[in-house]
Amino acid sequence: MVGILLLLLLLTPPSATATAQLCGSGGNYTANGTYQSNLAALATSLASNASSSPQLFAAASTGQSPDAVHALALCRGDFANDTACRDCVTASFQDAQQACPNRKGAAVYYEYANTQQPGCVVGFSGDDGFLSPANGITDNATLFQSWNQNNISGDGTNNVVPADVLNLLTVTAQNAAADPARRYATTVLDSVPTLFSLAQCTPDLSAGDCLACLQRLNGMVNSTTSMRLGGRIFVLRCNIRFEVFMFFDQPTKRISPSSIAPAPAGKRRGIKPWAIAISVAAPLALIVFCCTLYRRRLATRFRKGTVRLGERSSHKSQGGDRELVWDMGADFSVYDFHEILKATNNFSQENKLGQGGFGPVYKGCFHDRTEIAVKRLASNSGQGFIEFKNEVELIAKLQHRNLVRLLGCCSHGDEKILVYEYLPNKSLDFFIFDENKKVLIDWNKRLAIIEGIAEGLLYLHKHSRLRVIHRDLKPSNILLDNEMNPKISDFGLAKIFTSNNIEESSTRRVVGTYGYMAPEYASEGLFSTKSDVFSFGVLILEILSGKRNSGSNQCGEFINFIGYAWQLWEEGRWTELMDVSFLSKCHSEQMMRCINIALLCVQENAADRPTMLDVIAMLSSETVIQREPKHPPYFNLRVGSEEASGTTTSYVTISTINAR
Repeated sequence: MVGILLLLLLLTPPSATATAQLCGSGGNYTANGTYQSNLAALATSLASNASSSPQLFAAASTGQSPDAVHALALCRGDFANDTACRDCVTASFQDAQQACPNRKGAAVYYEYANTQQPGCVVGFSGDDGFLSPANGITDNATLFQSWNQNNISGDGTNNVVPADVLNLLTVTAQNAAADPARRYATTVLDSVPTLFSLAQCTPDLSAGDCLACLQRLNGMVNSTTSMRLGGRIFVLRCNIRFEVFMFFDQPTKRISPSSIAPAPAGKRRGIKPWAIAISVAAPLALIVFCCTLYRRRLATRFRKGTVRLGERSSHKSQGGDRELVWDMGADFSVYDFHEILKATNNFSQENKLGQGGFGPVYKGCFHDRTEIAVKRLASNSGQGFIEFKNEVELIAKLQHRNLVRLLGCCSHGDEKILVYEYLPNKSLDFFIFDENKKVLIDWNKRLAIIEGIAEGLLYLHKHSRLRVIHRDLKPSNILLDNEMNPKISDFGLAKIFTSNNIEESSTRRVVGTYGYMAPEYASEGLFSTKSDVFSFGVLILEILSGKRNSGSNQCGEFINFIGYAWQLWEEGRWTELMDVSFLSKCHSEQMMRCINIALLCVQENAADRPTMLDVIAMLSSETVIQREPKHPPYFNLRVGSEEASGTTTSYVTISTINAR
């Protein structure tokens, strides 16, 4: 790409036509010559093509060397109409030729300060590599920065700090990279003062290249510049901006400082009003305490069809009345149904986060701005009051950083509701199986997710007050917090044991999800901690590969991904398993170790599988000697297909199971 050596013009918006015009060092063209005519033709076509494109972007070349011209134009994602975008691109080309007369290369940035008017980016060059995306994301030649000279100041209650600005820009960059259509995102941070940010890439960049380009710009924001009243950084292929006023139209996302940068336990920002009152005055604290106590007492008085925790209750079901005893801890709330309705806007479709095996999940927000996830159990889901009680009592007693936290529950007539902490990044499957979003979790994050799930399972199997077998471990049941830390969720199918003697149990009702069930459980109903270990092994393979164990078209002739993985491991071709979005030689030993662990976990014989304690030891230490895994189940079975000889390979018959 042509080098940009000279900053010729930096005017004061909004009255000026452009924020900056940069002239290249690629030489001059002859006035009224072929290069100039090619440039004029390209300026006209790009203005038309960019404005008519849904992506508001166009790139093209015209002419033959040495008079070939390469150019691109990108309008900001919030342009209201085609005419405005076309006018911006046309004016940019004109300004570039006036500010850089007869120069073969130039870049123009329209990005007005102190106004909501959108802008555009235009660049052209005679360099043959000018339009290469690979050159664009490492470009320093077209780099331009502009910062407001005044600093942010707040009112002392929820002042923004440098970390908030950096996290805001990170979130905005991730959202822009994850937008496959436009590579554009805007975000509002509800802080003091309110901050508004924008990130955009040229849409011909891949998600990974876009994120890399934006992360590079974000890395230029330091603790000083992050506290300015506004700032912009451009290169031709991507740009970021933040201000203390709304400079774009209709933000796509609003976030709070606590949702993107939680402080350690006991040091969280955004302290609740009642906590502040307690620290200020004892009389006021007493009032708040009494009001809170009274509210909780009212909340525990359920309406029709409900129970009070800690008491016996008769609950009608198809099998008649059942007497149940609830045994809950103190850190647990029982919510009034109308409070849940208000928090979720009457379970509106806009608040729906997804559909679980036993019913939909909604986002909610209480009057104190506490965000929650509400699991509304469907009446026809198969999970009755027994399963509901099971999940409530179980999760309320489990406390671990890698388990989702249950805040409380609600029961009202046929309504059975669980209230969880809200985790903004949804579930693991949302990332690892999406071509655009998988680039947002690099190798280090994936390894941290694997280790976090392992820690959570070890707690369930060995260190919790109850001994728990999850029985439905899969990516959609692994939720991710704002720092991508994993939390195991959905304990509706879990089995609870009150003693350490849980070597093996059996059930006539096999439930779970095909593709993650251990063979002894799927065929005979036998389950143990080793059943969860098997599911964990499948989970590792999916995290590493970005492919599903079942339903994949990339398993060769095997019926699932496990058999395919085993074959590649045996042939020394394990790198073919890895997701190409993060495959790197510098982490090859860690990657190979993880595949080895995964294949140990999915061995056919349950006795051969390691415990979760063994798994964590292998993950955390390079000195622990790993065994060679034995074959997984079904590794030698193939999907039926016609051979050239006319014979067919073995067909696999799998017995019907109660899956979800």
